Amino acid sequence: MTCDNEVPVPAAGAPVRRRQFLTFLVAAPVLTVAVPGTAEAVIPTLPQPAEILDLGDILILAGTPTAGALAVLSVGEDGVVTLDLPRAEVGQGITTACAMLVAEELDLPLGQVRVTLADARPELLMNQLTGGSNTMRSVYGPIRQAAAAARARLLAAAAKQYGVEVSGLSTRDGAVILPDGRPVLYGLLTSAAAQLTGVFAAQPKPASEHRLVGTPQSRIDARAMVTGQFQYTLDRDVPGAMPTVVRRPPTINGSVRSVDSAAARAMPGVLAIGVVPTGVAVVAETFGQAMAARDALKVTWNPGTIDALSDKEIRAKLRAATLPFVVPPLLTQHLDMEFDFAFVSHAPMETNSAIADVRDDRAEIWAGLKSPIVARQTIAAAIGLPESAVTVHVTQGGGSFGRRLFFDAAIEAAQISKALRRPVKLMWSRTDDMRHGRARAASHHKLRATFALGNVLTFEHRVASVETDFRHGLGEVLTATAASLPVAGNLSFAQTVFLTTCKVPYNFGVVTSLLNEVPLRMHTGSWRSVYSANTRGAEEVLVDQLAAKMGKDPVAFRREHLKTARQRAVLNKVVAEGDWGRAMPKGFAQGIGFHDEYKSCTACLVEIDARDPQNPRVVKAVIAVDVGRPINPRGLEAQMLGGLTDAISTTLRAGLHIDRGLPLEGSYSQFHYARQKDTPKDVRIFVMPATGEPGGAGELGVPAAVGAIANAYARATGVVPRSFPIIFPVDFEPFPR
Repeated sequence: MTCDNEVPVPAAGAPVRRRQFLTFLVAAPVLTVAVPGTAEAVIPTLPQPAEILDLGDILILAGTPTAGALAVLSVGEDGVVTLDLPRAEVGQGITTACAMLVAEELDLPLGQVRVTLADARPELLMNQLTGGSNTMRSVYGPIRQAAAAARARLLAAAAKQYGVEVSGLSTRDGAVILPDGRPVLYGLLTSAAAQLTGVFAAQPKPASEHRLVGTPQSRIDARAMVTGQFQYTLDRDVPGAMPTVVRRPPTINGSVRSVDSAAARAMPGVLAIGVVPTGVAVVAETFGQAMAARDALKVTWNPGTIDALSDKEIRAKLRAATLPFVVPPLLTQHLDMEFDFAFVSHAPMETNSAIADVRDDRAEIWAGLKSPIVARQTIAAAIGLPESAVTVHVTQGGGSFGRRLFFDAAIEAAQISKALRRPVKLMWSRTDDMRHGRARAASHHKLRATFALGNVLTFEHRVASVETDFRHGLGEVLTATAASLPVAGNLSFAQTVFLTTCKVPYNFGVVTSLLNEVPLRMHTGSWRSVYSANTRGAEEVLVDQLAAKMGKDPVAFRREHLKTARQRAVLNKVVAEGDWGRAMPKGFAQGIGFHDEYKSCTACLVEIDARDPQNPRVVKAVIAVDVGRPINPRGLEAQMLGGLTDAISTTLRAGLHIDRGLPLEGSYSQFHYARQKDTPKDVRIFVMPATGEPGGAGELGVPAAVGAIANAYARATGVVPRSFPIIFPVDFEPFPR
């Protein structure tokens, strides 16, 4: 071990031992530089935690013991293959990608694969959590292995039935092909295959033989979605479950002191009213009747947990909690910058909803859930039943962006059903969802870079954030894999997530990134890209300003400092396709951003019209993305487009104002998520050629786009944004409390 005030730099190409690495993490980043007469190559940056073991790796590691039981495949007599997927589909397209893996291995038309969402499967332990851009990374091997085994069983059944050698058989278009060329449909072999004994293990196809995987495919559920055939939670017909809403407190975490429900009970269609931990529940024959009765309730409330706090006080707490820099800017040039990011609602199209039927001895729940095992455990404890008596069904979710990692509606529906002794169909209003749902935590960022003679010597980032809640199963995963994590010390779940997701992709000398959280009792949760959207977005703004300080073009500066050829190839692609540096009219400008996370990387180039700085609009975007091995390039393009739209929204206009303990925004009319008029007509997305294993994609697209949009705005207006969203007026008419 080295002493605390000494940081050894290994020779070029020398391996970094784990013991050395942990020392680097906890040692003060004191750097002694011998200054030559001319600038040398960029100073390499030692591996950061996320480069050694990222959050996706941790999730895969935690799920490894049960990976063999993850994929459940069945082949029907009609030749349709069904995959029961222990993940949540919330619009990200994983059911299509997983169906492609099955169809590829079984030589089956994609239309003959069905994907259903598995109920909570407690035997999977920590292997049924949908998050961390991890689904395709974690299921790529198990699904292919299961499908290959199913193919081997079908081949063995055909060989036995027709008295031929397995080696003489092949598969094509959902059939086993006999030596004489006759096809035997899979459906005709299912009974015989089911009766075979023994283990049928087989090696999945090598990627070089893929014919379907890697080709652009439309979603297998697209027609059902656009024709209204798809069933979301509230579309399900559960006997006896009636429309239910909740009257909620005027501040976060307030509680009922007293309630006068006489007028509401006398209203048409009202079936039941009762006090629950979150407010007053109303059940009626229709949602309209339930909402009318809810509004007629006369409720006196106890205070909430942050009634004395508004944006100004929260921001002050964050600034005070920001950890100090280590490197003093004494002997070198330096650049310091600070940024603020507001709270942001997930705002999925489908608000929180759940159906619950709780009886004395059992309970059944339906909801869009990304962590159903923990949901089942938590619901059982909340209603006083053993876990074995609780069944949790996972339904299709109408958007999530991290929101459905939590199961607030499912718990609430179970509590209401128990209290009122009847099945309920619970719906949160849009106002409920924005004010009492989860939100991305507000954060403050301080950055410092020191440089000399063309080299960046140190790069420090200090983040202070309102505490992000990870009590949705991820905490259990991190606890279970703590011994393998590449971080030193007794870190919180949040700090571990921060260090295993956020990394600086540039050789910037000694790099340190630290998070400190302020524990306010609010409803926070993982929002798409969790810490990376803000952290890397702020860093990309500083990179542009650092390039200007050093007299370099932003693209040339990034290209010089990026760590790998793969990263530079992605950057070069958007630069070429986006015609970086072309002349633009006054008030228009280009911006660039780059991001690397979850074994994937992307670059984004945007053009902005900011002739009116208070009404900026992104008019063009060019994105290049390398995810290692894309399963469905069309789905990947949709993910990147979604990331761009989120970035446009939260960088320019979408945020939550906190006023005396409650978000002021209560509808889309005030939470200014990008409308059609705000989205660029010209968007081009380039998927880089396949190499290696699949990387993550769901959260990849936001951070680079945040940086690109902010940088374009700065170049167009001459004003570098320091607070996000950029257009965030404080004098607007709030939604009624």
